[in-house]
Amino acid sequence: MMTNTYTITGMDCADCARTVEKGVSQLTGVQTVEVNFATGKMRLVGEVPLATLEARVTSLGYGIAVPASRPQPRIGGLRGFWNYLLARSETRLALLGSIGIGLAWVLSFILHNSSFILALLLLSLALSGYPIARSGLTTLFINRDFNINLLMTIAAVGAVIIGEPLEGATLIVMFALAEALEGYTTDRARDSLRGLVELAPPRAVRVREDRNEDVAVEELAVNDLILIRPGERIPMDGVVVTGNSDVNQAPITGESVPVDKAPGAEVFAGTLNGAGALAVRVTRLAADNTLSRIIQLVEEAQSNRAPSQRFIDQFAHYYTPATVVAAIAFATLPPLLFNQPFWDTPTEHGWLYRALALLVIACPCALVISAPVTIISALTAAARRGVLIKGGAHLETLAQIRVFAFDKTGTLTQGEPRVTVFRAIDCATGEACAKCDDVLALASALEQQSAHPLARAVVREAEARGVSQMYPPATNVTTLVGRGLAGEVSGKRATLGSHRLFDNEHPHEAEFCRQVEVAEAHGYSTMLLCDGDRVRGYLALADTVRAESRAALDDLRTLHASAIMLTGDNATVAQAIAAQVGVDEVRADLLPADKSEAVHRLRAEFGRVAMVGDGINDTPALAAADIGIALGGAASAQAIETADVVLMADGLAQLPFAVRLARLARMLIQQNVIISLGTKLVFIVLTFFGVTSLWLAILADMGVSLLVTFNGMRPLRFSK
Repeated sequence: MMTNTYTITGMDCADCARTVEKGVSQLTGVQTVEVNFATGKMRLVGEVPLATLEARVTSLGYGIAVPASRPQPRIGGLRGFWNYLLARSETRLALLGSIGIGLAWVLSFILHNSSFILALLLLSLALSGYPIARSGLTTLFINRDFNINLLMTIAAVGAVIIGEPLEGATLIVMFALAEALEGYTTDRARDSLRGLVELAPPRAVRVREDRNEDVAVEELAVNDLILIRPGERIPMDGVVVTGNSDVNQAPITGESVPVDKAPGAEVFAGTLNGAGALAVRVTRLAADNTLSRIIQLVEEAQSNRAPSQRFIDQFAHYYTPATVVAAIAFATLPPLLFNQPFWDTPTEHGWLYRALALLVIACPCALVISAPVTIISALTAAARRGVLIKGGAHLETLAQIRVFAFDKTGTLTQGEPRVTVFRAIDCATGEACAKCDDVLALASALEQQSAHPLARAVVREAEARGVSQMYPPATNVTTLVGRGLAGEVSGKRATLGSHRLFDNEHPHEAEFCRQVEVAEAHGYSTMLLCDGDRVRGYLALADTVRAESRAALDDLRTLHASAIMLTGDNATVAQAIAAQVGVDEVRADLLPADKSEAVHRLRAEFGRVAMVGDGINDTPALAAADIGIALGGAASAQAIETADVVLMADGLAQLPFAVRLARLARMLIQQNVIISLGTKLVFIVLTFFGVTSLWLAILADMGVSLLVTFNGMRPLRFSK
């Protein structure tokens, strides 16, 4: 079954997306259809002729198009807004209607032929109201739903019936223009992601043996060599082959300082080259590069609705028909029960007029647009700073986090330890000697097959000392989860593991134990070695604390959030690192399964908990937390897949920003809901007492809709 994606135009609120989705789902050949208001896209599974699809979407009052593979930048400012207005047929008709209304108003001072003026107003109303009425009635007949277009149509027709054609025509024109303005501002929020799309150049210089050629990035293949000149944006992910330069990676990772690049370094599409020329070998196709993955994930995240958004949408689903019922009660009950005027009188508006004003005032547009615009803006602002948040639900959850659990190695520290001390138990000099080299060589033989950072550090040190060939690689290697490993080396069973393992299984002298404890007290991770017969010695490794870890944790503390370290290291080493970075609590000696259990206990103790790790080794704990946060997503596809929030840079610098942004977005959603409902409540009371009018009601509705839209776009300008 075919799956196609289309762009739906003219959607001004989430209710529009539901209207299109429900209408299209009834077509023959449609298996499933999903319309995402946030991205303005419809995903359809099934086989439906495009002409049939266009006819259904158009009849509902919207437009449909096949999205371009590379969207063209839009013109901003007044010219862009004017182009947007003229591109919509309903807005063009509304502009013609406004001319007719203006002409009727001028003629009312000159002519006394009220029939001509009435005809002009009715013509203006018909022109402006045709697409609105068609959409409202089609939605009623096809979807069996009341929508805002139907409410406005009823209000406009009612105004004519009660002898207020000027107000009816003005109502429809202002509504159409207001919808266009809301649509424009909503598209501006959607198009904020377009800035990321435009970061990567559409063309690149491919290096051939005999010449250089300018080609579209889609033509490049993996292992092609491309040239990036000084000051140019890098068009593709790749590895530097020749050249040295500094590269501004802020659009991808959020890092404020350019990063030096030399042969062997990885570069990302969309980043800005500095003063040097680089020859880069392509490692990913244009559709699969880091920038493309970011854009795809942000678009997917925008369709993942937050709890508040789901509640608002559900509320609005019942709110609109309830408004019609309330308007009928407004119009009929006071005249029937209390002898109030149904029609307008010389001194006051009748209850029919008030009911029509209620239909206008109760329009749910401002309410249903309050959450999605805010979430679109926040997710896009986060992506611009190198933070991927996979949906509104995760954005809201992050705003409520008060406890962050951190893995130690690779998260609070660099994750690239190095061997600083290796000692044989019978070393006579206290300095590295032949017996000490033998300890390092045997440890290296055991670690040859391991990808753990500590194992790589041992192997590197053995190679640097020239002792890596003293023993053949171990065979029958068994991992002792969270404690070490064992294997056969030269026919003997050797074990390399933690101090705790050796305390339990391999007795050793008190003085040797004291040496190991001293190393651990200084923040070193230690591994003890046994060759099968006796304890041979130990290795001490140091892992450098990340430069930004302390500042990031201090910043989180200003947000009233606690930091807890979860690590498999022993308590002494963990406390030493904790003192450097400033965590509030340490839970050490944890096996991988223990970390997941520790997260569950933290949730029971504190409520919502976020786990921060590298996205690979800490997957169980990331999954157990309310929010899993992974570091280094720019270099790790797995990190992007495993976590709810991904810090694209390899560090914690952007974590406090992400928390602040999430809290701002949650606050703005609450503000918008209060503004929307509060304003409507005030005007409903004014309508009840007959002190408002139809055109004032539409002005109020338009003003509130624009207010919540602009308020919801504030995250795009958020810097801290």
